[in-house]
This record gives sequence, C-alpha cells and structure tokens, in this order.
Amino acid sequence: MRARVVILGCGFGGLWAARALAKAPAEVIVVDRTNHHLFTPLLYQVATAGLSAPAIAAPIRHILANQRNTTVLLGDAKDIRVKEKQVELDHGARLSYDYLIVATGSAHSYFGNDAWAPYAPGLKTLDDAFEIRSRILLAFERAEREADAAKRAAWLTFVVVGAGATGVELAGTLAEIARHTLRGEFRRFDPRNARIVLVEGSERVLPPYPADLSEKARRQLERLGVTVWLGRRVTGVDADGVTLGAERLSAKTVIWAAGVASSPLGRSLGAPLDRAGRVKVEPDLSVPGYPEIFVAGDLAALEGVPGIAPAAKQMGRHAALNLMRTLSGKPRVPFRYRDYGQLATIGRNAAVAYFGRLKLSGYPAWVVWLVAHIYFLIGFRNRLMVMLDWGWAYWTFDRYARIVTKSSRS
Repeated sequence: MRARVVILGCGFGGLWAARALAKAPAEVIVVDRTNHHLFTPLLYQVATAGLSAPAIAAPIRHILANQRNTTVLLGDAKDIRVKEKQVELDHGARLSYDYLIVATGSAHSYFGNDAWAPYAPGLKTLDDAFEIRSRILLAFERAEREADAAKRAAWLTFVVVGAGATGVELAGTLAEIARHTLRGEFRRFDPRNARIVLVEGSERVLPPYPADLSEKARRQLERLGVTVWLGRRVTGVDADGVTLGAERLSAKTVIWAAGVASSPLGRSLGAPLDRAGRVKVEPDLSVPGYPEIFVAGDLAALEGVPGIAPAAKQMGRHAALNLMRTLSGKPRVPFRYRDYGQLATIGRNAAVAYFGRLKLSGYPAWVVWLVAHIYFLIGFRNRLMVMLDWGWAYWTFDRYARIVTKSSRS
C-alpha cells in the first residue's frame, strides 16, 4: 500500500514540495485554503494597480494537473493531531497521513495591537491587495470631494509602516502613482502634492541588507518623493492617522508592512518555537520527536535561513527529497541553504540587489529585478501578461488595473 503524503499550504514551500514528489511512490494530497498559488513578491503590484490578479496567480489544480499521484483539496487546516497522524480541516473533516509537510507560511503581526488591523491592512493575500488598492484609489476620490484643506490633506497622506522589502516597494510605487500616473486627472487638487511617509522603527530601511545598500535605497526613495522616518515606532493607529510617541500624523490611508507572525498551526505540532512562533526543526527539516512531519518555508526556524521565497522553495524541495529517501530506505541529509542574493525594487529604474560580494543599485539592479521576477513566475501566460503590462507602464506611466468596486468609504 502506498504511503499517503499530505502537504498543507501551496505557497512556495508547499508547491515545490509537491512538484518534487511528482514521481514518488506515494499518494500526495495538497491542501490549501485558496484555489491558487500566489507569486507573493509581486503582490504589491496588484495592491498598487500595476498588475491584475491573474498575472501573479495560477490555479493549483492546473499547475499540478499532470501529476497523476497528486490530489488537490480546497480546505483550511485547523489542527494537527500528531499522535493520531491526522489533520483536522474546516467543517470538522479529518485527513489521515503517513507523512506530513507543513508549509502554511505566515500572517500579519501587529505586535499585540490587533485593534490596529482594521485601520492598517497588511499584504499577504489577494484579498489584502484588493483592499489596499481600493483604499488608495478611493482616498484620491475622497480628496476630490473634500472642500476643507486640512481634511483633504489627510486623504492625501499615505503612511506605510515598516521599511522592509514590501514597505519600500509600496512606498516607492505610491510616490510614482501620485507623481506620474494620476497627474492631470483631478481638478481640485494636484496628486503630486500627496504625501507618502515610510516609517521604520530601526535606523535604516531594508535592515537585512548591507548598510551601504540600505543608504542607497533611502536616497532613491527620497528622490521619488517619499518621506522616510527612521528610528520611530508607531504607538497607535486609528481611522484618522497614526501616533508615534508624542507625535500625531493625520492620514486616512495606513498600510502595515512591519511584521509577520507564523501560522498558528505550528503550535499544534508540540515542538519548540522561536519568538516569532516558528517551529525549531531538525537539520533535515523534520519536527523533533516526529520524523514523519516536515516543516518548510516561513513556518520553519533554522539558523541562517531567511524568510524569503527562494528559501521556502529550497526547503519544500528538500523536505520532499528527504521523504523520498526515507521511502527508499536511505538516510536523510541535512538542509543547506543556498543564498542566491536578494532584490528589492524601489521604483522606476530604482532598486537595490546583492549577490554575495556583488552589490547593485539604481538602473542595473532594477533590470536584474525585472528579469528575475518574470523568469520565476509560474506559466508562460503569466510571464507574457507581466511583460506586456510592465512595458506599457514603463513607456506611458499608466497603471490600467485601477478599477474598484466600492462606491464610498467613510
């Protein structure tokens, strides 16, 4: 009888694990709460109306259709019963497994201030992207209707909390929207007067990057018109703005990019967790005491492995390969992360990147960023759509995906 392998989550870790098991002598079941795999590095482009959702998402069933040993289930894993080797899904259904790969990723973290969430949405899913896009575009619409100068200024103030890669990309793109995309479209105000504020608690943007590249990123942001506030921590968020200690900033649009929390499923594994709630895995990516369970991606805590997409891909694939070694009676091998560098775009012709000792900034880094992201997209159609959209946007500054369905916003 073939072993049953259940994979929870079909992000980068889960998908790469499933693909690696295509020829495994096992029954593979992939469970995800959505029906699509999402290319999250470009999610901010959907949030800022640069790309439509189908350009960065693909149906999981379509991706795995040719894997005859793989079944895809739409469901939300609520609990893992490690003693019974069962996963509890929504609606009370239970799914038995012989081996389990948990790759359920992470969610937003407001550092214990969950009451801020309605006023400062984070960016993890397509729903998040649609919500943020709606708030951004409707803020300009409300500014056009507002006669009071102070109230209009609040609608035209956008605060991005957190200067990691997502925050930097959002802030830079918001500046381009205000300075270029919307120019000439409004009659009662000039969109170029919109204020984009990027707030970071540490002393530099892109903290994981080398200090010199962080400084170059900051300067590129400021050239785009972004106000960068470093060493300031948000102490309050409400419908009218943010509080930073004794300082108050009126802003109707706040976007949260300051922190993530690991999937709560990690707690059900009975394994030690780090401060961020990630599971401290063995070198082979298995859970201590439960060699039949592997953890990959953002949920796994392994020294020297960052929480980025390339690491999740490598971990997912490695977990699958160790599983197959077990099935064939071979010893497992420890995971070794290969650092291929990091990239962050800031705006048009502006980016930073490093690959070991090689550091790039400005236009060269931006070109590398474009090529890399197009290359790693799932499917030829997605790559073609993104290339066409980006080409059009580059020459015209237009962002055609500016459709919102909400007619008003309080």
